[in-house]
Amino acid sequence: MCGATAGGLSLEGVDVAKESVIQGIVTRANADGASEPVGNAYVRLLDRTGEFTAEVPTSVTGHFRFFAAPGTWTLRTMAPKAGVVDSQVTARKGTVAEVAVAI
Repeated sequence: MCGATAGGLSLEGVDVAKESVIQGIVTRANADGASEPVGNAYVRLLDRTGEFTAEVPTSVTGHFRFFAAPGTWTLRTMAPKAGVVDSQVTARKGTVAEVAVAI
């Protein structure tokens, strides 16, 4: 069973109507094959040309969040004992793009 926060990160205090939010969780399979959150992984936000824009560490529950301009982005996820994982995501003003990254 995943130990992540049910429902993901709280959006309390965030005016989603005025923001383009990209958020999600990084997980990995444990010895039993169940997904577990990965704390202290790093998620990079790369623009459409591959240029570095921002980077955040995941929380102990594996969560991360970016406030990004509308458009297409690449999330580059890096964690110990795991390969680099790239994920494409589209940010839109007024919505929350939820991303689940399995490493």
